[in-house]
Amino acid sequence: MIITVTPNPAIDKIYGIDRLKVGGITQDEFLTRATWSDTSAGGKGINVSIFLARMGMENVAMGFVGGHTGHVVVRDLRDEGVTTNFVWVQEETRTNVTILEHGREHIPILINEAGASVSQQEISRFMRRYKRMIKQASWVVLGGSLPPGIPDDFYRGLVELAKEAGAKVVVSAGGSALTHALPACPYLVKPDIRERLSMEGADLSTREGIITAGKSMVACGVEMIIVSHEFTGDIVITRDDIWEIKARVSATALKNLVGADDALLGGLIFKLKQDSGIEEALRFGMAASILCAESRKKICQDVGQIEAEMAHITLERA
Repeated sequence: MIITVTPNPAIDKIYGIDRLKVGGITQDEFLTRATWSDTSAGGKGINVSIFLARMGMENVAMGFVGGHTGHVVVRDLRDEGVTTNFVWVQEETRTNVTILEHGREHIPILINEAGASVSQQEISRFMRRYKRMIKQASWVVLGGSLPPGIPDDFYRGLVELAKEAGAKVVVSAGGSALTHALPACPYLVKPDIRERLSMEGADLSTREGIITAGKSMVACGVEMIIVSHEFTGDIVITRDDIWEIKARVSATALKNLVGADDALLGGLIFKLKQDSGIEEALRFGMAASILCAESRKKICQDVGQIEAEMAHITLERA
């Protein structure tokens, strides 16, 4: 079984516009009208759950939800065939807004809420459920930011418990949530560098900085680290190899980056769960990510299209 944990889920609201209007006096000068929009359940772990379900792989989504938007998150996941096991909180699940300007979709405008506060009682309730669930898990994906009320070392405890149960653990997060999780040595780490291009003092804006940080983490016990280096390329560091994985597509061809990184992880897990080699799994994951980014819809769902896209993915040892 695969478990995903999204402590701070959201409703993703995406607006496509021709041009963002700022300032002005009349309504016509400051009113920006959307040419298209999309609404769906979101959050890193949730996006992985949806991808895996669309690939026919059963999984359970966990985390914290509340209010009307929380019901929408649960409904969307169940409609996708994902089993849900969320703890309900008093406050409303957040809504995140993405604005995609025509011709500049690869440089989105992101407006993310902090999220609903979580009490100690609600954390305890989640931990009881999590300890029961991980006894059946082969993979656990911990994804996204931590909402108010949850301590920075939350992921570390979840990693330790999952490893004790024999599961492989993926952490896709940034900031202090990731920093505190690293000493527990998850199987795979994908840093979220949208807000900060550094991790534990290492500069992640350059190829050399990424490799240095990756080698340091692998030396401490992490099996694999994947860091986004370009819009269409990542660097992968393992104990034995360093790869550069790239897609032969222009950044301007990308239509919606929301969820693309999560599709990469979903594709990687999907293939590794089928005992595929790491190189095939990485190429499949990148192909899934690119297909998602080339579409207005968040998560692709056609295995055949992903496999065809793999022909345009290069994987080279650094």
